[in-house]
Amino acid sequence: MSASREAAANSAGVLPLTTPQLRARIAELPRLRLAHLPTPLDFCPRLTAALGGPRIYIKRDDLTGLAFGGNKTRQLEFLFPGILEQKPDTVIAGAYTQSNWCRQITATAAKLGLKARLILVHGEKGPVPQGNLLLDRLMGAEVTVVDLRDMHDLAPLLAAAGEELRRAGRRPYVIQPFDLEVLATSAIGYVNQAAELDDQLSEAGLKADYIYLAGANITPAGIQLGQKALGRATKVVSICPISWKDDRAADISRIASAAARRLNLPISLEPGEVSVDEGYIGERYGVVTPAGRAALRFVAETEGIILDPVYSAKAMSGLIDHIRRGRIGKNETVVFVHTGGTPAVFAYANELIAD
Repeated sequence: MSASREAAANSAGVLPLTTPQLRARIAELPRLRLAHLPTPLDFCPRLTAALGGPRIYIKRDDLTGLAFGGNKTRQLEFLFPGILEQKPDTVIAGAYTQSNWCRQITATAAKLGLKARLILVHGEKGPVPQGNLLLDRLMGAEVTVVDLRDMHDLAPLLAAAGEELRRAGRRPYVIQPFDLEVLATSAIGYVNQAAELDDQLSEAGLKADYIYLAGANITPAGIQLGQKALGRATKVVSICPISWKDDRAADISRIASAAARRLNLPISLEPGEVSVDEGYIGERYGVVTPAGRAALRFVAETEGIILDPVYSAKAMSGLIDHIRRGRIGKNETVVFVHTGGTPAVFAYANELIAD
């Protein structure tokens, strides 16, 4: 939407939406209830004190409940109704071997009586039966591990697996991880989370100055769209855990704008509105950074909350660094979204206990 049309929509009273109005838009879409919601919003007094402020709250999306939970469960609630319309007997998905996305897709398939076939890029951990990959196998997924440059090269392999099953008389549904419809539909789960968080903050008499999270596409797109739809001035900061060729701010805004169209929201998100920090990835995706390891242990020791080494620990290391650099005021309030990934802790045991 152009700036003039968006201004007209605002002046006509369309925007910003109230939280009930945003929920009503979301309720118009098909949804499969999978997550235990709302997830807690925990104040972290010892972490806050140890950093000398700001006030830090953690939104516990590691507790969504499905097969150790995580952010993907919210996303799959909106993605799976479209999948079920096709009446598949198998879902085919792919990412890296320690993928939270594939673990929660496999769990959803098991819950619905479907088979799961996963084609997974070797990545840092390969076929070692630990963490997410162990859970995939326990839940009955058929797993193939492949050596590829990165997961962007999976698309033809996923399509070929679908054709193979069709020739065998099966009814597969192939989930292509970079398809815009998949991304935008999944992002609505985090528009819904924005409404949920808004209610929790309101009930507690709080206003969030910042929301920090680990994210590269779906999750920050949904959160930022929700914040904009509600007219909140909260700054959303995505600490990126992975480096891709496409510009992250442009990709996040593209996904958010597509999700807005699905919700019939008269808004779009521009790349300039998106804050992405790619300075905490480290050597590459999936490799533990010293700062990430320190952040994971710091939060564990101060609050008894376990982050994951691939995503949320790197995001927390970014938040801690931003606080220490004075980028966040001591009297401001930060909500850190814990996006889950807890099973990966066990796959990375050696790296996490290293001195």
